[in-house]
Amino acid sequence: MSRRAPLRLPVVAGALAIGVALLAFGWRPAQAQVVPQRGDPRFAGLQWRFVRIRYHFQTPASALRAFGEPWYIDAPAAEENLSRRVKSATSIQVEDPMVLSLDDPRLFEYPWIYFVEGGNLRLLDSEVPILREYLLRGGTATFDDFHGPYEWANVAHELHRVFPNRPIVEIQPPHPIFTCFYRIDRYPQVPGLGSFLAGRTWEKGGFVPHLRAILDDTGRPMVLINWNTDMGDGWEWSNAVEFPGYIKYTAMAYQMEINEIVYVLTH
Repeated sequence: MSRRAPLRLPVVAGALAIGVALLAFGWRPAQAQVVPQRGDPRFAGLQWRFVRIRYHFQTPASALRAFGEPWYIDAPAAEENLSRRVKSATSIQVEDPMVLSLDDPRLFEYPWIYFVEGGNLRLLDSEVPILREYLLRGGTATFDDFHGPYEWANVAHELHRVFPNRPIVEIQPPHPIFTCFYRIDRYPQVPGLGSFLAGRTWEKGGFVPHLRAILDDTGRPMVLINWNTDMGDGWEWSNAVEFPGYIKYTAMAYQMEINEIVYVLTH
């Protein structure tokens, strides 16, 4: 039996090239074309949807007033833009983005879910076995946009509740996730727009970007963790012409996340 059969999960893959701006930073697309002229025919007939998870959180009231609920950061522009890029570069059917909670029975219909600002995450006891089952049955969760040792400690703690006996491992080149669609030489640090405007790529003491994962018994990444990088801001602000210097980070965010999606949903 296929490892994805129990979930009834559609498979997805996708890609985007932003342009020759990437060439100066050592990034190369795996395909001959830098910008696809049409959707990649290898993925015709496949389906995918961006599913953002509405989670419980513990956030100071001042932060809520300033930024809103943390699970909704960068929405809806981030998912709308990423969905358009996947659709424009592939022949897959891309459904409209949606928001789900972990206790929604529709969760098991979708192969990929997204947690943003995981430094605020507080899983309910009732949600822990749901997330564990979802992942073991073939789903993948991506964590994005959290930074520094304090926020890492919270994400690691919550994931340890889900998988107390599975380590969090580092994913680095030459792992095929870096070449499965675009050829990416190093894991990127995409700054949030505020950090970019302040002249830096890091925040909250998160100086070095990491891609980490929790693997199932076959070595499949069930959880992908984008730490000390802000892919969501890269997607959200990709159409903002008033920040022309940000385009190189937008390109990195699209290519790395699409590689992650391609890999976890085709392996």
